[in-house]
Amino acid sequence: MKIGELAKQAGCPVETVRYYEREGLLHAAVRDEANNYRRYEHSHLERLTFIRRCRALDMTHGEIRTLLQARTEPDASCESINELIDAHLRHVQARITELKALETQLTELRGQCHAARATRDCGILHELDQRADVVWRSPSTPLSHVAGSHCSTEPHTHPRKNG
Repeated sequence: MKIGELAKQAGCPVETVRYYEREGLLHAAVRDEANNYRRYEHSHLERLTFIRRCRALDMTHGEIRTLLQARTEPDASCESINELIDAHLRHVQARITELKALETQLTELRGQCHAARATRDCGILHELDQRADVVWRSPSTPLSHVAGSHCSTEPHTHPRKNG
């Protein structure tokens, strides 16, 4: 199948397929000698679908590589897979805690302005000016690798559609 058909069957843009190839998550397709088109096999679709499911769970490329490698060793212990998922779950739980704290801070900030008025009288702007020395999120809290905190060049129009 051609790249467009692969992308369509996997439910992602063609650029996502190319991106995963560049990143080494998806094996490069064989080029058709007659027209130089990429030719994909069903195994590409299975692997791309697996990658997209992992991305839907906000797994990093490193985590996905580990899981892809584990798939090639069917008789190996799955202990490392369990550990990977446990670690990922801890990252998600930490991010949830961070987001709840952020929600509290934003709610408190929103409470500083109860009515529309001139911006010079805006309680939110005054609070942000007064609290310029306060870091809203603890600087000692490392960014986790779940939604919203990936530093990636991965193409995405929607975090779950591109995967």
